[in-house]
Amino acid sequence: MTQPDTPSDLPTAPRRPTLALHDVVELTRQICDVESVSGNERELADLVEGVLRPLRHLDVTRDGDTVVARTRWGRERRVVLAGHLDTVPVAGNLPVRVVGEGGGRELWGRGTVDMKGGTAIFLALAAEVGATEGHEPDHDLTWVFYDHEEVASDLNGLGRVLRNSPDLLAGDFAVLGEPTSGSVEGGCKGTLRVDVVTHGVAAHSARAWTGHNAIHDAAEVLSRLAAYEPQDLVVDGLEYRECLNAVGITGGIAGNVVPDRCVVTVNYRFAPSRSVEDAVAHVREVFEGFEVTVTDAAPGARPGLDTGVARDFVRAILAATGAAEPTAKQGWTDVARFSALGVPAVNFGPGDPLLAHKDDEHVVAAEIELCHRALRVWLTGEDA
Repeated sequence: MTQPDTPSDLPTAPRRPTLALHDVVELTRQICDVESVSGNERELADLVEGVLRPLRHLDVTRDGDTVVARTRWGRERRVVLAGHLDTVPVAGNLPVRVVGEGGGRELWGRGTVDMKGGTAIFLALAAEVGATEGHEPDHDLTWVFYDHEEVASDLNGLGRVLRNSPDLLAGDFAVLGEPTSGSVEGGCKGTLRVDVVTHGVAAHSARAWTGHNAIHDAAEVLSRLAAYEPQDLVVDGLEYRECLNAVGITGGIAGNVVPDRCVVTVNYRFAPSRSVEDAVAHVREVFEGFEVTVTDAAPGARPGLDTGVARDFVRAILAATGAAEPTAKQGWTDVARFSALGVPAVNFGPGDPLLAHKDDEHVVAAEIELCHRALRVWLTGEDA
């Protein structure tokens, strides 16, 4: 007769780590070690929700694998602080390695730069700031921890919340915890992807004169790209460097067939003074005479540093970090989503953005601590 299972034989749920909210460097290591490649954010979102939902000073809402936590102190202004939970695919760089000691420690591994250092800072501050009655900041706060930032725009968790419950993201100013090496980066460039298509006539490669090679025609597309001179445009005092590049090329169906179609995929990164429509018109002008199909587009965001809340933020951060004056964000970030809502937004977080997505991604522990301290001083007005 089969014996019944004893308690020790029964399956048990995996034990979740106790997150080190008191130590933002250790917290960064912990959440990096929870693998959360885009599409696999559920475990980390569960951990974040588990930390925030019991806190009495926060109202917590979950939309898929995005967690939004809001204070309701009745302040005149509201600040939104947002960080994404996902990373690009792991490349043998998890679990995190800790290299060195003391203030010179470095965390090496996927997500340490983009952007779980910033996310860890926000999570620690969300649990701490305003938790003690009578010590609430001058602004109401919204903390957003969202999924699917590293993939197609239509999957983005922040965008999904904007569609489903835009009131959850309403505010007067927003901070994205993207890596900026502890400096303030204003706005972001827009991004546009197009397919530039050439057409030919298929033929047997042994009798090529009976067809027309579409790949050969792509040489003119590449020639125009090689000769293109990008512009540097100053927008609201910050300089954005535009870029136009081929990022992919496909064509041909077999090794003995003259191809009748070739596609050169081109990415245009444009200054936020241009609209998406302006950017599309410019790219069509560059490739006049070719078939151009837009496959993806997202507007940029102006710096947004001219409001009172933004100026107060910059002054506080510069005083706390000793960083240089704000510079332009040369990539695209979700500040653009806030900009579209009329909410000025900036990028600020630990980590060198040039190391984002690289196999040797790593961050200096002291930089995480510095950004945490600077944000805490700004939010509370107290010394960290």
